[in-house]
Amino acid sequence: MAEAQVHYEILVVGGGSAGMTTAAHLAKLLPGGFRKTSLAILDPSDKHYYQPLWTLVGGGVYPREVTERRQADYIPKGATWLRESVAEFFPEENYVLTGSGKAIHYSYLIVAPGIQVDWGKIPGLSESVGKNGVCSNYSYDTVSSTWDNIKNFKGGTAIFTHPIPPLKCGGAPQKIMYLADSHFRKTGVRDKSEIIYCSAIASIFQVKRYADTLDKVIQRKGIVTKYRNNLIALRPDAKEAVFKHLDTGEESVLRYDMIHVTPPQSSPDFVKRSPLSNQDGWVEVDKFTLQHVRHANVFSLGDASSLPTSKTGAAVRKQAPVVAKNLVSLIQGKPLAATYDGYTSCPLVTGYKSLVMAEFDYDQKPKESFPIDQSKERYSMYLVKKHVVPRLYWHGMLKGRA
Repeated sequence: MAEAQVHYEILVVGGGSAGMTTAAHLAKLLPGGFRKTSLAILDPSDKHYYQPLWTLVGGGVYPREVTERRQADYIPKGATWLRESVAEFFPEENYVLTGSGKAIHYSYLIVAPGIQVDWGKIPGLSESVGKNGVCSNYSYDTVSSTWDNIKNFKGGTAIFTHPIPPLKCGGAPQKIMYLADSHFRKTGVRDKSEIIYCSAIASIFQVKRYADTLDKVIQRKGIVTKYRNNLIALRPDAKEAVFKHLDTGEESVLRYDMIHVTPPQSSPDFVKRSPLSNQDGWVEVDKFTLQHVRHANVFSLGDASSLPTSKTGAAVRKQAPVVAKNLVSLIQGKPLAATYDGYTSCPLVTGYKSLVMAEFDYDQKPKESFPIDQSKERYSMYLVKKHVVPRLYWHGMLKGRA
C-alpha cells in the first residue's frame, strides 16, 4: 500500500527532449531545487536519443551511435527517475497509473511523452522495414537501413513518402531525399534513376518564404512530385507501394527499387484515451501558456501536446522554459506571465553542403535567428546543423542552459 500512495509535488511524464529540458529548467527556478520540491520523471527507457540527427545518419554522415546517450546521465540532480510506463491518467484525483499497476500521485503534472510512430497502420510496413529496399529514418533500429539502401542503390525508382500530418519534423521526409539525390549523383547512378516524392500535403513546405526555395531545389534536382498522395499499403514481395489521392479518392500503385517511408504518427494511446486529450487525441493546452484548459495543475509541451506548431526539438527548446516559469508561478500563487509564440525551426538539408534554416511562429511568419537571408541554401547553416546544434542539445538544452 505504501507504494500505491507514493506522492511527488511535480510529476513529469516523459524523459525525452521535452520532459528532460523542462525538468532541468525547474531545477534552476525552484527555490532550493529538488531538495525542497520533489520531482519525478516517469519514463521506462534507459537510452536517450537525439533524433534530429537521424537525417544525417540516414545520409551516411554519422553512425547512429553518436545519437545515443545513457538516460541516467541527464536526470537532473535531486530528481527521481521512475522507470515505468504510463497506463492511465486520473487528473480529477491527481494521479497516474503505471503499466505495473502503481498509482503515482502528484500536486502538479507535466505531460511530455512525445509522439507515437504507428508502423502498423500501413499494411506491409512493419514486417518489411529495413529489408528488401524498404527503409526509414524514424527509429534507431531502422535508420541505418536508409544509408544501406542509398549507398547500394544501382539505379531505378526511389520513392520518398510524407504522411498526413502531424509528424515529427515536417521537413524530415524531404531532407533524406535531397541527400539521396546528392549521393546518387556522386556515385554516377542519378541519370538512370527516378526520384519520386509522394506527399499527403499539397505543397513542399507550409511557409511560402522557404517553399519558394525548395520548389527550386526540386526543379534543379529533377525530382517528380506527387502531392496529396498518401501511402496506404506496401506490397514488399512485388516491391509495390499503394497510394490514395486525398482529393479524388483514387488509388494508384508505384513500383520501387527503394522506398523511404515516413510512417503515420499520432499521440500515444494512453494519451488518446485519457481525460486530458482533445477530440484529436492530443493533450489539450492553452497555446500560449501551455497550461491544460480544464485542469489547472497540468501542463503539456512537445509532440504530445495540442500546440498548433511543427513538432520539433527547436520548438521544445522554447516551450520548456515557458512551462517551467508558469508552473513556478502557479505554485507561488502568481499570474502565469510566460508565453510561447509558436516558434519552431526546421533545418532543411538540401545536400551534403547546403541547408535552408527555416524558423517561424504560429502565424507562419519567419522568426529568424541569424543576420542573413535564411531562405537561401547555405553551407554555413549546414555546419550549424551538423556540428553546433547537437552540442547545444546535449550540453545546453538538456541541462536547462539554452
